Amino acid sequence: MSEESQAEQEAWVPKTALGQLVKDGKITSLYEIFASGYKVQEPEIVKALLPGLKTHLIGVRVVQKQTDAGEKTRFRAVVAVGNEAGWFGVGHAKAQQARQAIDKATRMAMLNILPVPLGCGSWECRCGQPHSVPYVMTGKWGSVRIVIYPAPRGLGIVAAPHIREIISLAGIRDAWTKTFGSTSTDVSMAFAIYRAFEGALKVIRK
Repeated sequence: MSEESQAEQEAWVPKTALGQLVKDGKITSLYEIFASGYKVQEPEIVKALLPGLKTHLIGVRVVQKQTDAGEKTRFRAVVAVGNEAGWFGVGHAKAQQARQAIDKATRMAMLNILPVPLGCGSWECRCGQPHSVPYVMTGKWGSVRIVIYPAPRGLGIVAAPHIREIISLAGIRDAWTKTFGSTSTDVSMAFAIYRAFEGALKVIRK
């Protein structure tokens, strides 16, 4: 953790009971939080428990809205976060300034973070290492649908570069993918991937 990030964490004043438990060191893992059914409401909780978290800016676009006072221009940002070891989140937000939109989207991505099951579900490999996905995952958002298949070790992620960058944040190093719909739409593509991982979480909890 950088000195700046460490200073931020030390200055953090928790607003929730869960945040206080994390601040006091009584909860030391995000897995504990998910197992207990808590809802993460402070991004600082994620920063404290996942110090190696990486941020990926998927896109920033100008959005315009017609109001009585005229045309209102804002920025919309889409951000993905992950620790490349089984945790992943996506968020999007709007603001009057691009920097503000990115910061808000990053905070939302942290609040949306979830565990991603890793494994080796490929019949060609069966090495038992967490380099791919353990089974086929499917996610849909808007007109976009993505299917993530287990792949043998060393193959890499077979997908378009922008999709590969997002998926790798979860810690997946090898996978086949198939996409449908307007995959160039940044919000839909990012959240379709998120839905694929979220669906896997529901399977685990059953």
